[in-house]
Amino acid sequence: MSSPENEPEGDSAVPAEALPVVAPQLRALRRRAALTLEAAARAAGLSPAHLSRLETGQRQPSLPMLLALARIYGTTVSELLGERVADRDAVVRAGDMEPTAAGGWTYWQAGAPGRGMQALRVHVPYGSQGDIVRVHPGEEWLYVLKGRLRLRLGDTAHRLAPGDSAHFDSLTPHRIAAQDEGGVELLFVHTLLQSPTATLCLGHTPGETP
Repeated sequence: MSSPENEPEGDSAVPAEALPVVAPQLRALRRRAALTLEAAARAAGLSPAHLSRLETGQRQPSLPMLLALARIYGTTVSELLGERVADRDAVVRAGDMEPTAAGGWTYWQAGAPGRGMQALRVHVPYGSQGDIVRVHPGEEWLYVLKGRLRLRLGDTAHRLAPGDSAHFDSLTPHRIAAQDEGGVELLFVHTLLQSPTATLCLGHTPGETP
């Protein structure tokens, strides 16, 4: 499969008249996502020089490039093109929260998509992802609704019960795991818009338990 950088620019390229809007949007949204030029380019399958040319309007992006960048920045191609985002409803109804499963966890979107903060309700089953160390830009806040949580921040282990919360810098290596067999349910808010899995998960550290 070809990378976005190797895609032909012909019919899939964004019209040239859109470039004055696209270039500053690409730069602004990358910075909003707290990603360096090098990190964003690597995640999108581009060279830093190529992404820099896109951000300065010297190169015309193709649709696959925009799709890749929108995914990484946690936004839409429409926003990358500078189109006005319709006003979002401030209220999210329980019936509209569709569950999404990933890596054994179950997520319910508890806030509007595309915001600088992402709000989720999360169910973490016992034994799921407890050995994964996460490190990424941003901040996280979590609140335990049900069950007990094991949270490791750097070299310090914490046990959180219902009603307990934690607020920390996401660049601190952290692990989240359920302490009990019934799992744990959390409210979770983070400023990370989106990053590739490789930048989030460093894997198990031998000899350690979360």
